[in-house]
Amino acid sequence: MNAYQYIKESIRKGIKEKLVAWRKDKTIVRIDKPTDIGRARNLGYKDKKGFVVVRVRVKRGGHKKPRPNKGRRSKRLTIRKTLKISYRVIAESRAQRKFTNLEVLNSYQVGKDGQHYFYEVIMVDPSKQEIKKDKNLNWICSNKNKKRALRGLTSAGKKSRGLRKKGNRS
Repeated sequence: MNAYQYIKESIRKGIKEKLVAWRKDKTIVRIDKPTDIGRARNLGYKDKKGFVVVRVRVKRGGHKKPRPNKGRRSKRLTIRKTLKISYRVIAESRAQRKFTNLEVLNSYQVGKDGQHYFYEVIMVDPSKQEIKKDKNLNWICSNKNKKRALRGLTSAGKKSRGLRKKGNRS
């Protein structure tokens, strides 16, 4: 086993206690270091200036439409609503709205309980010199990458839009 697999096992052992604490926290919390460092590094996280990790709590369960109580109603009272976007996209877009000067790079699920999903969103500050000088990351500084999460340009957003399929299914 490599180092990241040992880290992942240690994360799984103490996750229940962490979930209890996270439930009491605010919905969107900026954290110092990623919980799962291996997953974060695979998705592009580097421990240098300009990188910010945000933990987002998203409510689980069916997203119901309110039942009509006046006016015209449909023949059958449909209150079930299926989302076209995933919970991960919702978490990314909420983090983007909260931190307007940062751009979403990627995200990953940290845990879930009976009520919530918990995601960690990796965000980058495009105004920092460390990011502008990095040849692998300076693409995020261009104007066409502003508000990526809100326009469905992140990895999770593209998947929800159906842009990951190959062959005849696309």
